[in-house]
Amino acid sequence: MTLDYSKTAFVFPGQGSQVVGMGKALAETYPVAREMFEEADAILGFEFSKLLWEGPEADLTDTLNTQPALFTHSLAAWRVFQTLHPGVNPVYVAGHSLGELSALAAAGALPFEDGLRLVRRRGELMKRAGEINPGGMAAIILVDIPTLDKICAEASAPGELVQVANDNCPGQVVISGSRPALERALPLAKAAGARRAIPLAVSIGAHSPLMASIQADWDAAVDAAPFTDAVIPVVGNVHAKPITSAADLRADVKAQMQSRVRWTESVRFMLARGIDTFVEAGPDTVLGGMIKRVDDNITKLPLGNPEDFEVL
Repeated sequence: MTLDYSKTAFVFPGQGSQVVGMGKALAETYPVAREMFEEADAILGFEFSKLLWEGPEADLTDTLNTQPALFTHSLAAWRVFQTLHPGVNPVYVAGHSLGELSALAAAGALPFEDGLRLVRRRGELMKRAGEINPGGMAAIILVDIPTLDKICAEASAPGELVQVANDNCPGQVVISGSRPALERALPLAKAAGARRAIPLAVSIGAHSPLMASIQADWDAAVDAAPFTDAVIPVVGNVHAKPITSAADLRADVKAQMQSRVRWTESVRFMLARGIDTFVEAGPDTVLGGMIKRVDDNITKLPLGNPEDFEVL
């Protein structure tokens, strides 16, 4: 198919999209992808690509590894795209949570090596935050954001907070925070008409005040990374608006640690500016499914395997 890149955005997934085997076929088919995985092995100092391609799954799903795994695979797919279609850029890039850092690198705001080190640090810090202040997250199906904001406020108490963490798409929202507050919020959500209120298999309260214990260290890591202005506007998670300046990108990535991922708003922003095709640089089409829930008329395309490039 032929894409109209004046109506196309590239999106980059966050945790939950990982799968054993991710990137293997890409590396076997395209030398530029293989070089990026070899570069990641050298930067991290162990056979990181082997973990992606062979598992074990338990190690791949450790946030310490998941975040750099998704970052590396997304950027390998992006590099292949750039090689096959030189000089072609989408109108916007955007990433969900961790994926925002992949989007920054794709937009030219962060070199791959520095980005990978920063993502690895992000995984280390978030894991540490979960050990210092264990928390949890839960997916709430078919309750709107204003109602969930009220539920979270009611379920929260001094020192026990819960808040909306991911506004993924209409009807699918993730809340996050301390376990006692989360446990109070779930029956309230069901009483408000939630079709499902499902605790997720995580021990951290991402995108919530439970990340406060590592915020200073995260800010320092972001400040130390060599950000530059983006050549493609990045639709940021915190404000759902396009960002290009290095200073604004740093601020968004810092604030994102404890802030809501405004994914629905980000998608609506891009739709309102004529975007009708979303290419997902990653191992699955998790984001594509969410975007379809925002507007069923969009075209979603995966970009993580050799056959995906053949379609393009």
